[in-house]
Amino acid sequence: MGLLDKEFTDSNIVVAKFEDLMNWARLSSLWQLGFGLACCAIEMMATSASHYDFDRFGVIPRPSPRQADIIIISGTVTLKMALRIKRLYEQIPDPKYIISMGSCSNCGGPYWEHGYHVLKGVDRVIPVDVYVPGCPPRPEALLEGLLKLQEKIRNERLVKKTA
Repeated sequence: MGLLDKEFTDSNIVVAKFEDLMNWARLSSLWQLGFGLACCAIEMMATSASHYDFDRFGVIPRPSPRQADIIIISGTVTLKMALRIKRLYEQIPDPKYIISMGSCSNCGGPYWEHGYHVLKGVDRVIPVDVYVPGCPPRPEALLEGLLKLQEKIRNERLVKKTA
């Protein structure tokens, strides 16, 4: 007879896997480093405002990459800014997540063909977990992207399988 074989009489006892508990804690308290570069940043700020209230999803803005675990890249990424983005990404402790917001950040947007100074997608310098399409995407699209990221975190494994 193990300890868990007994019947629980108190209603405030939850039995769950440790991995599920860790994933739930991680997805429920994402600390965001916002990196607004262009017009998508206005939509990102609107998502944090009272009408959409990013905070109720557990997303708390942080001013430093060392305190953050998610970065939202929103707007046109120029080649000059790409190095700064990579530096910020490297300063975020693991596990870290990236949301690319807007067509400029996803693939260069309307500047991809003629803009020699525009990066053709932020995923060329850092790995992206969720892409939010649109030009600029509405706050609802960013919220959906956040929900997709939370679902990805919920299904993560703490121990990586070896081949």
